Amino acid sequence: MRAICVFCGSSAGVRPGYAAAAVAFADALASRGLGLVYGGGSVGLMGVIADASLARGVSVVGVIPRHLDELEVGHKSLTRLHVVETMHERKALMAELSSGFVALPGGVGTLEELFEVYTWGQLGLHKKPVAVLNVDGYYTPLLQFIDHAVTEGFLRQEHRDFVLTATEPGPLLDAMASWTPPKVAKWLDRKTS
Repeated sequence: MRAICVFCGSSAGVRPGYAAAAVAFADALASRGLGLVYGGGSVGLMGVIADASLARGVSVVGVIPRHLDELEVGHKSLTRLHVVETMHERKALMAELSSGFVALPGGVGTLEELFEVYTWGQLGLHKKPVAVLNVDGYYTPLLQFIDHAVTEGFLRQEHRDFVLTATEPGPLLDAMASWTPPKVAKWLDRKTS
């Protein structure tokens, strides 16, 4: 792995543990010599992880659409900031520049980004690990829902296993480094559809 794409909120949330986890994630990136790719903002958890990573000598690449550059207060002190035209370009470039994906706490944008790369992995469009850092149980209900989708026959267990989880950054990055994509011949069983 060379750089990790982190999806996270443009808000810091209500719990101090969320920002602390972003700083701890920056520590884990620095200790492993990994770069950070993220949404390019300077506010919320995006700003926390960018600033903490930069302070630790981590290469930080931001990707932000032009219309959000002012709304999210695009970070001007990054190693590199790509300003693109659309959200689609943003996500495609973030994926291209990254060796894997991690969701820290965030809102609907974070969830959308997470589920898009999760879907791309399920469809075989990439073979990169997808993970969530479950800070203070933030993602527990979401992970339970994904398990429910398996129980109800809408998701195969092999695809559920695409999403790695941990409560601490170090073990999560270690799991990502050793992850290999499952060998699934097809994602849809036409006999039961």
